[in-house]
Amino acid sequence: MKSIIIYYSYGGNTRIIAEAIHEQKGYDMVEIKPVIPYTNDYQKLVDEEENKMHQEEMVEIEPININLSDYDTIILGTPVWWYTMTPPVRSFLKNNDLTDKTIIPFATNGGWLGRAFDDIKKYAPNSKVENAMNIKFNEHTLETSHSIINNWISSL
Repeated sequence: MKSIIIYYSYGGNTRIIAEAIHEQKGYDMVEIKPVIPYTNDYQKLVDEEENKMHQEEMVEIEPININLSDYDTIILGTPVWWYTMTPPVRSFLKNNDLTDKTIIPFATNGGWLGRAFDDIKKYAPNSKVENAMNIKFNEHTLETSHSIINNWISSL
């Protein structure tokens, strides 16, 4: 069974967790990148994207240049925006056939996970979604304990 970490990170928190998984497990790792990067101005991002999130907008993402058929398991990382996964992750799920794959999602957020994991299941209906991990940050300070995260990583 071969695993890969695929993630999108806006502010760096999701990347930190993806890198921790990579360091401990040695899995291949790919970052999802939108073709048109989001603004670095958080308030502008909030103002521009909130309505689009409710419409479940897809964004164009850069090719990931991997053969997904080489992997059985995808550790999928996303920040939580407006109580769900980000548009780049939604676009990745919509654009790729993940039938019969196991998806192990993790979500970074500042408070409430919302429906992020349920929405991943919705966009990957022919995949097995399991062992999800909710990881909380306060800005860039990790609030979920390192031991909880390390135990989850060890279980992968």
